[in-house]
Amino acid sequence: MIYFPRLMVRVKICGITNSEDALFSVNSGADYIGVITYKKSPRYVSKEKRLEILNSLESLSVKKVAVVVNESYEFIKELLNEGFDLIQLHGDEDISLAKKVGMDRVIKVFRVKDTVPSVEEWKEAYAILLDTYSKNFYGGTGKTFNWEIASKLVEGGYKIFLSGGLKPENIEKAIKLVKPYAVDVSSGVEREKGRKDFRKVEEFIKTAKFQEI
Repeated sequence: MIYFPRLMVRVKICGITNSEDALFSVNSGADYIGVITYKKSPRYVSKEKRLEILNSLESLSVKKVAVVVNESYEFIKELLNEGFDLIQLHGDEDISLAKKVGMDRVIKVFRVKDTVPSVEEWKEAYAILLDTYSKNFYGGTGKTFNWEIASKLVEGGYKIFLSGGLKPENIEKAIKLVKPYAVDVSSGVEREKGRKDFRKVEEFIKTAKFQEI
């Protein structure tokens, strides 16, 4: 296990599809692991595989995040029963669903265009994740957005996860500008869709963890 100074930015490695990638990420210093339950995603993980990943992480100190898109409360409840700590609402979910789940267990995603999104009613959520808007996809564009928008929300006191097009080459710049609570990466540390590149994972986490916020 690699240890880093406290009070540094947290790191979420998302799009995990197997235990090997999950374990490597956590042992490299990841604070959060994201598993996608959206069937249209190329990184979709079935229940059987999800349980394998969760079991492999059982004794490790990491928060497990299930990523959902417009799912029912019943399905979300199943995910929490499986062992996920947090639910990432990545679709068009409203605040009533989040309150039913428990705001302290919800990461709400806002896909950013060119203006600051209206996030006021979500301030009690565990966190707000900002991703790049796409009219065709709910995530995974691999593209960045205007980080000054994220910076304004951080300055407004919001707990922000920064996502969208992050990779080892730009993470230092992103953290210095935005100073987010956490950074989220998926395709930026892959060797192919759904499989992580261990060198990139390690480089991303090390670079992110040694930036002051």
